[in-house]
Amino acid sequence: MTELPRAFLDRPIAHRALHDTGAGRPENSRAAIRAAIAGGYGIEIDLQLSSDGVAMVFHDDELDRLTGARGPISARSAEELAATPLRHGDEGIPTLAEVLELVDGRAPLQIELKDQTGRLGPETGTLEDATAAALSGYHGPVALMSFNPHSVAALASRLPDLPRGLTTCGFDALHWPQLDETTRAHLRAISDAGRTGACFISHQWRELDHPRVTELQDAGLAVLCWTVRSAEEEAQARQIARNVTFEGYAA
Repeated sequence: MTELPRAFLDRPIAHRALHDTGAGRPENSRAAIRAAIAGGYGIEIDLQLSSDGVAMVFHDDELDRLTGARGPISARSAEELAATPLRHGDEGIPTLAEVLELVDGRAPLQIELKDQTGRLGPETGTLEDATAAALSGYHGPVALMSFNPHSVAALASRLPDLPRGLTTCGFDALHWPQLDETTRAHLRAISDAGRTGACFISHQWRELDHPRVTELQDAGLAVLCWTVRSAEEEAQARQIARNVTFEGYAA
């Protein structure tokens, strides 16, 4: 099991980078990434796949919320997405390769691969391949994670030397209606930490008292959490978690 570098434990991690729409810094944007570096924070970003197989730094499956365009991000090429302006900013959607060039090892990057089917199933590979291609030759601190354990297992075969983890939560029916209860129960139990070679989990902070979180912590996995939005929440989360992912205040 690859150990999670200290860089992911010694500074708060800015959720989708240090975004602030009022300051012209959309989430997962270059501007938000520059601000996080300047603030001395770690950086969490999300990856989606373009139609031509490029890893794009973007959270949602659909373009509607974050841009003036509509429809799935997967229906557009990297070139088209680069020309699609983010709301509340003056730049397009960046590729992972562009973000790596921008960061250049100056901040730890926690990279979450978004599930490409909505079912958290075994249909993986293309985004993992694109991620591995972009990371080839990059020497800054990077940790990879996903809600989909199949994706984390795929990353183990492509990038075995990079630390990887599971993004986890209670997987309730309200927030995960696309999953059947058998799948939700399996994911809720965080049963795949061993087979994926995970060295950390990033768990929903309000559910850090889950007994399985304690078991994994006792087994040597680093417990991080998402997403705290105030100093009070951070103080509560840090009673268990070794680090926090934050937004909306100065952690």
